[in-house]
Amino acid sequence: MSAVSLVGRAEWLDNSDLQHLLHVLGENGEEARIAGGAVRNALLGLDVSDIDIATTTLPDETERRARAAGFRTVPTGKEHGTITVIAGGAAYEVTTLRTDVETDGRRARVAFGRDWETDSARRDFTINALYATAAGEVIDLVGGLADLKTSTLRFIGDPEARIREDYLRILRFFRFFAWYGRGRPDADGLRACARLKEGLARLSAERVWAELKKLLAAPDPSRALLWMRQTGVLTAVLPESEKWGIDAVHALVAAGSDLGWTPDPLLRLEAIVPPDAARMAAMAARLKMSKAEGARLSAWAMTAPVPHATSEAALAKIAYAGDRQAVEDRLRLGLASARERAEQDSGALAEAGGYLRLLRFLDGWERPVFPVKGGDLAALGLPEGPKMGSLLAKLEAEWAEGGFRLGRDALLARAAALGGDA
Repeated sequence: MSAVSLVGRAEWLDNSDLQHLLHVLGENGEEARIAGGAVRNALLGLDVSDIDIATTTLPDETERRARAAGFRTVPTGKEHGTITVIAGGAAYEVTTLRTDVETDGRRARVAFGRDWETDSARRDFTINALYATAAGEVIDLVGGLADLKTSTLRFIGDPEARIREDYLRILRFFRFFAWYGRGRPDADGLRACARLKEGLARLSAERVWAELKKLLAAPDPSRALLWMRQTGVLTAVLPESEKWGIDAVHALVAAGSDLGWTPDPLLRLEAIVPPDAARMAAMAARLKMSKAEGARLSAWAMTAPVPHATSEAALAKIAYAGDRQAVEDRLRLGLASARERAEQDSGALAEAGGYLRLLRFLDGWERPVFPVKGGDLAALGLPEGPKMGSLLAKLEAEWAEGGFRLGRDALLARAAALGGDA
């Protein structure tokens, strides 16, 4: 128990649907509490995206009570005790108190229970094992409040035992440290992650990439990445970074903070891996990234760095002929590097100014639309086929080289001349 309360810290606590759900789950000798991240983030004054509920009611009873209250239920993880309850348009994951009966490092076979201490002891970190009652009283059974106050990320109980239950907790250790930790990571947790990192090979690629992406989205993941490198964990999950280095992330974070950039996990990933198209394609396939993520990495790798002295007209041609996002990524990475070097090299200050100028131009640039199509050439009497395609490509290249200034009539006149020559 504690004297800490969420009242005045969590507007969502006053939600009538949430309160009704907690009430019906807690009737007739049962109990329901808000659990985990919602409590943690509310205490830290951070946004809360998901609200999870822990309850003593068994899954079938959870469904019965929620439906009787007029809510919709989805058995998203019923075998593990989790029922999703849709209340007032919001989704709440309601999970019966559990204890692990058997684990293999990826999945656990659980038994349902009624003991809150047992339920909290099976969770990963102390700051993730906080509960709150419907009245907002925070209940801490593992020392999470003290660790939250000192920004300490600590496993509950024996770190090695927690990791052997699910090897993803190695990555979660560094991810939560990036978001909530300060100073040096907990020594026992760090040693356990280093000793058991081979277990990461048991995890699915999707789980690994999901954790890496969340880590890279932290306000400043540079310290977490440093400790991942020191323990060998980073090489285990991201071997592409081994001989490339992670120093560029710090400069990228600093630039983003100063210039108001939204944290971009893929841009930060690009800062720590080599711009090799084949390796990026292989990495995207190994981690089972989305097609869009893999395409962005490949386009970045195939796009040459843009010199800071490039004119705006030349940049427009580069962006038109290539991939706009890749060009922007190159410029941002170049700017971050130049800003860092400017502290020791006055010449880099001008370089940074050039990159900033180009980024501002690209931000307001709209890709022009080539005003001539195959039908226009057909109307001139030119036959369809490969020659028409070649002629269109030549016209477009000349149009772009001329700064996109030629109008449709001028281009058609040029097409007629070129077509006649052909």
